[in-house]
Amino acid sequence: MKYLVTTFRLSGDNIDESLRTTAFDLISGLSGSVGYESFEEEGLELKGYIQEQFYNAEALDTVLSPFPLSGVTVSYSTSEAEYRDWNTDWESEGFEPIVLPGLCVVHDLKHPVEVGPSMSEILIDTHMAFGTGTHATTQMMLTGIFESDLSGKRVLDCGCGTGILSIASMKCGASEVVAYDIDEWSVSNTRHNVELNNVSEIEVLQGDISVLSHVSGVFDFVLANINRNILLSDMKYMKDAMCLGGHLLLSGFYPSDIPILCEEASRLGLTLQSKMESDGWAMLSFVL
Repeated sequence: MKYLVTTFRLSGDNIDESLRTTAFDLISGLSGSVGYESFEEEGLELKGYIQEQFYNAEALDTVLSPFPLSGVTVSYSTSEAEYRDWNTDWESEGFEPIVLPGLCVVHDLKHPVEVGPSMSEILIDTHMAFGTGTHATTQMMLTGIFESDLSGKRVLDCGCGTGILSIASMKCGASEVVAYDIDEWSVSNTRHNVELNNVSEIEVLQGDISVLSHVSGVFDFVLANINRNILLSDMKYMKDAMCLGGHLLLSGFYPSDIPILCEEASRLGLTLQSKMESDGWAMLSFVL
């Protein structure tokens, strides 16, 4: 899967550390709403990464113009991300273990950790796929999964990334998980992590939500940690894949996106059950 990198540059008088942080928060929030996945800071520059297929220059111009911070001007340019650097950066460093108290410990092969008897262990070996547990959206989704009764339930994981949510679902007693991702690296990584965690009954498919046309039956839980625009376009199909009384857990968006997502969910006959916010991100839980 090809990625593009957009370099956002700040200019203006007296841009101190506080103003720089505020500007970068705004840029990441606004560009995240149109598909950008991750960011790197370098002085007065912020690099944002987006899958090539989701890049829309007009949409980016719309959300960033005019820039809503007095005294700061933002310019930006986009180019293809260097594949080798992207791959090396993503995989080489690993991540520190993530502990969700009383629920689970997420760690990688480079950071082994002892896990207490009351905690579930999830081992994630990343290969250019989103979802290690370090991001607030993933942590909220994991919390939602571990606090739900998944025993004997059938689960759909939309945009599975590393497979972390699929694996968590199986460790919570799910009887079967169907996972899909449009990114071939993510599909491969999910299958790899499924083997590492010794969980079975997880079917991993490559494609967008149209892969559901080849999947029979309905699901008790549908999980989707994806950006807002994809959630809005795909929510109808997610709802159609749910059984009556089924649950839909959504994250990957900002608190400001909650009203429009709730409006679409209500239009589809879904009822808001709960919501959560963490580090400027949000999660919503609906029931059909």
